[in-house]
Amino acid sequence: MLRVRFAPSPTGFLHIGGARTYIFNWLFARQKQGTMVLRIDDTDVERNTEASRQSIFEGLRWLELPWDELYSQSERSALHREAAGAILAKGLAYRDFTPLGGQAEEGEKDRSGAPWLCNPGQREISREESDRRAAAGEPFVVRFRVPRETVAEVRFGDAVYGGQGRSTGDIEDFALARSDGAPTYHLASCADDADLRISHIIRGQDHLTNTFKHVLIFEALGVKPPEFAHLPLLLAPDGAKLSKRRHGQVVSVTAYREAGFLPHAFINFLSLLGWSPKDNREILTRQELIELFSLDNINRSNAVVSFQEGVADWPDPKAMHLNGQHLRALAIDDLLPYVEAELRAADLWTGPDPAWFRATVDLIRSRYTTLKDFSRRGVAYFSDRFEMEPTALERLNALGARQLVAELGERLAATEEFTEQSVEAQLRALAAERGVKAGVIINAARAALTGQSVGPSAFAVFRAVGRERAIARLQAAGC
Repeated sequence: MLRVRFAPSPTGFLHIGGARTYIFNWLFARQKQGTMVLRIDDTDVERNTEASRQSIFEGLRWLELPWDELYSQSERSALHREAAGAILAKGLAYRDFTPLGGQAEEGEKDRSGAPWLCNPGQREISREESDRRAAAGEPFVVRFRVPRETVAEVRFGDAVYGGQGRSTGDIEDFALARSDGAPTYHLASCADDADLRISHIIRGQDHLTNTFKHVLIFEALGVKPPEFAHLPLLLAPDGAKLSKRRHGQVVSVTAYREAGFLPHAFINFLSLLGWSPKDNREILTRQELIELFSLDNINRSNAVVSFQEGVADWPDPKAMHLNGQHLRALAIDDLLPYVEAELRAADLWTGPDPAWFRATVDLIRSRYTTLKDFSRRGVAYFSDRFEMEPTALERLNALGARQLVAELGERLAATEEFTEQSVEAQLRALAAERGVKAGVIINAARAALTGQSVGPSAFAVFRAVGRERAIARLQAAGC
């Protein structure tokens, strides 16, 4: 059975690159009727925080793509120790008793300037001596015994980047367990993947070099390595890798939520960063993404997230466009809960009549891009506390306009009928009697009713604002 996993470390907020990885895994699992595993890789106790853990959950739940199984790596330490012991018992690992285990990492050089591969003399310690020194309490690091006698090539196939190979002569004796017995990322990840029967590992391209080590670990555990697919990186406009530290809110999933994005649209946006349905479609529902997603259509080239640093409209313009399209296309009954949540957050929710709320949201969403527009640009429909835009104020201050809208308010107050048709009739009659163009009164009335110079049909605005509020605002505008 197909089983995929997303394994974030709780060391900060959920990065959009991580969210895209989760989305690709989720789409692949749903398309193949597989299982989506969420595993929190929290063995780095010095950097992990509970706040980060909750932020990851918060961001993933907002996406509305539920996982099927949940695990915490820190609760699986016995499995990791057992895996290290099994590899050690097979002679495929050894204890390194040098101070701190010779904590050289891949890419460092030894004193001669050659690539660091191992600490001389440690691989050669006999098993008996190694056991004796360990039993005596001497600290050690467990290292993988990368083949040296006969140089071989570690190979694996990648669904995105094709066949990959690397000589064992270029792979250091990497650590499996630290001196306190805690597993390294490499061991814990592979031991868990093996135990959870992960069939496909879909992760960022920055893990590509780690995979050679992981193939060695899987083989040492006697497990067939999963299938691999490494995803292209997400870059800033200047070509730099998107960084939490450098780019801030641009890379935070919750920042997009706070900016008023719909989860459906955000998923659509991230899916198109490094993947394409190959039919030029951009606006895709969740079901369409499930049906169309394929590892074969993931690009090898890195994807650029466009934004302007330090500018208020930081979201990628394409993301904004997609969000607006989804906001206008989403079934109105599916949109209403999101709008209600936004109005509640802005302290604008008054528990309005459901029919009125449905009709009003459907009316005003045609010009909106994010959910924030309902609480900002649409505030006049839900509250009497709204500000007048400069252009709207100009139209209301046009010669005679204030007196005309006040008179229109008086006429509407004198009749019980209040429909789009009756309001239009009253307004056009007033314009004809006063010898002005109807547009003058229409523009001034829109400004008085909403504080804006543009919007839906002016007469539909009267209906949405309602008789009592419309009359009061028109009369107040004449003062």
